[in-house]
Amino acid sequence: MALRDELLKSIWHAFTALDVDKSGKVSKSQLKVLSHNLCTVLGIPHDPVALEEHFKDDDEGPVSNQGYMPYLNKFILDKAKDNFDRQEFNKMCWTLCSRKNLDQKQLFISSDDAFKIWCIFNFLSEDRYPLSIVTEEIEYFLRKWTEAMGGSWVEERFEDLKLQLNSKQQCLNVWELITLVGSGHFSKGMDQQTLSMGINEVYQELILDVLKQGYMMKKGHKRKNWTERWFVLKPGFISYYVGEDLAEKKGDIPLDGSCTVESLQDKEGKKCLFLIKSSQKSFEISASDKKKKQEWIQAIQTCVNLLRQGRPAPHCEARQKRRDLRLKQQAEQEELELRMRELQTANEAKQLELENMRKALEEAAAKAAEEEKKRLLTHTELQDRYRVELEREKMVRQEMEEQVAQKSCELEQYLQRVQELEDMYHKLEEALEDERRARQDEETVRKLQARLLEEEAEKRAELEQIHLHQQRAISQTEAEKQELEKERLAKENALKAAMKQLEELEQERQGALEQYQTVMKKLEDATNNTRTWKHKVAEQEGMLRLIQPGSKAPQKITNWGPAAFSEAELSLREKQWQEMKNQAAQAQ
Repeated sequence: MALRDELLKSIWHAFTALDVDKSGKVSKSQLKVLSHNLCTVLGIPHDPVALEEHFKDDDEGPVSNQGYMPYLNKFILDKAKDNFDRQEFNKMCWTLCSRKNLDQKQLFISSDDAFKIWCIFNFLSEDRYPLSIVTEEIEYFLRKWTEAMGGSWVEERFEDLKLQLNSKQQCLNVWELITLVGSGHFSKGMDQQTLSMGINEVYQELILDVLKQGYMMKKGHKRKNWTERWFVLKPGFISYYVGEDLAEKKGDIPLDGSCTVESLQDKEGKKCLFLIKSSQKSFEISASDKKKKQEWIQAIQTCVNLLRQGRPAPHCEARQKRRDLRLKQQAEQEELELRMRELQTANEAKQLELENMRKALEEAAAKAAEEEKKRLLTHTELQDRYRVELEREKMVRQEMEEQVAQKSCELEQYLQRVQELEDMYHKLEEALEDERRARQDEETVRKLQARLLEEEAEKRAELEQIHLHQQRAISQTEAEKQELEKERLAKENALKAAMKQLEELEQERQGALEQYQTVMKKLEDATNNTRTWKHKVAEQEGMLRLIQPGSKAPQKITNWGPAAFSEAELSLREKQWQEMKNQAAQAQ
């Protein structure tokens, strides 16, 4: 529903309430107060002199609804934006019209419940004035109200109501609808609290766009604790409160086309978990049971799909479909009535033509009688002429009889067509009745299908859990197998590397052994030479030594006496020998 049409319905109630004498006009002072209140609740700057300037050319008398509409459109509705409190706006219009029209003493419902029915009436009423609600929308509202109270729908009661409406105008105004609900005719055996709860549930769905609500547990983002919250699902977001009285709001979960909802496994002692991923953050929710969990997941997924497709709320879309169907049926009914009127006009034309033919026959008969008289007067003279006239008359009579027979045949065909059209009309009525019954059967089958789908969804969820466990076990086994294969290959590679290093060490050991043997041989030759020289020196009665600067380090003593080099020189020689050995190994 467009914002302008929605506002106009409530304003129409307020304007009608100010029209005390039902003349269709309201004084300017009352319109000033009404305009000021409208600007206040809509958040529009109010110009107190705009009304006077707009009607400065009029007299001092009251202003009609048609005269007030240009001012209302220009100075209020054109400036209104969808950022005001709708409930406060409806309350203001309700206060103006309820004082005059509502008789609270004859009702079994409270004033607040009557206000909610008034809002529902504005939502379901037709877009023509004076506002009224048709029979189909009355049945839709009463059915939803009965389901919300947990009662059973009694078709006979509504059929009686339809008979009463058909005898009147086939529709109700808002005060007649409030009286119908408040009289208890469709809520026998229900207490006032149950009536109020049922009205409130329908009001929240149709007016506040509440798709689903209920208690669930929510995991915190900072302290990671679980807290019970009252969740309310609307087309664009999910709000959660401390309690169902909606007194303290804790936050919102924004929804858009990119949001996803998925089921989670039980953890941290919580069951029936699911995850909502929004564009800002993720929320872990725990439902009371599997059925509630599946219902919430389906409701949120439906809401996200509607946002992706840019479609309105389900109840708004269903109301538009019902209106389109009514317009289509109305057009078909008008077309059928037009055809019936055309056939009636054609029938009247045929009857007029037959009447003219009858008059013509009577005139011809009169002329024949006159001719007969003349023939009797002049029998002998007019015998031949009479014979000619008689033959001509017979021919004319024969032609007239043929025409009459033809017209009678055409009349019978026409009457047969009229009978066929009447049969078609009766069949159409029967088809409409069968369609209504088929809709009822379809609703019953739909409920049964919904229940079967819920059971199927539960079974599917269990099978998905079993499948997930199997997949995890298979994945874990495959991972362990891959790790063992990697370890085996690593060990084989390490073993090959170790064997290669062992072969290299063996080659180095052989080279070192050969070098050691060579050195030992050189050392043995040097030892033999040293012994030979020592023996020769000893034979010369003394040992000659060259005096040279000695090392400050302690002198190395060998088995043959003081060594010819120190410890540092020995270390240097060993280092040089080791480098030579490494170079030989690298060259090999």
